[in-house]
Amino acid sequence: EFVFQSPVGTVEDRQNSYQFELTPTVEETFLVSEWRRYQDWAWRSYGPASDESRLAEEKNEKSSSGSYNGVGYYVYQAISNWMVYHFHDTSASAPMRRSEIVEDNVKLRSDARNIAPFLLRLRNEYPNFYQEIVDAIRLVIPFFDDFNLTVIKSGEREKVRLGWYQKGSDFPMQPYHLSDGSIRFICLATALLQPVPPSTIVIDEPELGLHPEALSLLAELVRSAAKRTQVILATQSPALVNYFSIEDIIVVSRKEGASTFTRLKEADFSVWLEDYSIGDLWQKNVIAGGIAYE
Repeated sequence: EFVFQSPVGTVEDRQNSYQFELTPTVEETFLVSEWRRYQDWAWRSYGPASDESRLAEEKNEKSSSGSYNGVGYYVYQAISNWMVYHFHDTSASAPMRRSEIVEDNVKLRSDARNIAPFLLRLRNEYPNFYQEIVDAIRLVIPFFDDFNLTVIKSGEREKVRLGWYQKGSDFPMQPYHLSDGSIRFICLATALLQPVPPSTIVIDEPELGLHPEALSLLAELVRSAAKRTQVILATQSPALVNYFSIEDIIVVSRKEGASTFTRLKEADFSVWLEDYSIGDLWQKNVIAGGIAYE
């Protein structure tokens, strides 16, 4: 669980807690103060404030007895495996449309620049997951048949790019034949259906460029992925939130110069929800998430 109340943040699991505080400096940077706690122990400082987090130094922290891993180990393992995906750049020169070396296939990069070698690895090592991705794409792009992930020699390296085939044709389609919405959905499906997901997946505005009918499938993929890992979506789409329950939603609003995070409760909106959708309540500002004037 991650709790942020500017400028203090707290990371908690069942036993371990980590807290940090950011303090602005005259040099327009931040000083980071950090504390950790195990179960019911008191908060203990990592030391004086510094320019960088000390978590990387504390990732091998042991308990006072040395018999088990300390808080720093568990917090580092959790946070270092978070992944924030931004699939906004789908231009003709976007990294996801270009070739990438085949060795860059361990994890899907934040901008999907290595989606071709990543999918090639899934096809070879996780064929069932690869097929789930292909099947999901076919539901949104009916003319899509399969990927064409041909490895080509480029100087001293081998590279692969996101080629594909159209149903009823053996012509090798290229990445530039995919629309912005199509290639963005391919990236979303790959991120949400990957066999070994990050401990937390964060996707910024996943609805951008998608056909309205694709939103229902996107929501289904998110709910499925949420059974295996934590998924956080940042969205401004009333249409997308309609596919989730009211208690799935955390409203971020600005108050007294800071961002506040409020989880909604169904009991507070039960009467409204008899006649209106969640998106309707957002647009009517019953769910207060609109522009705040100060």
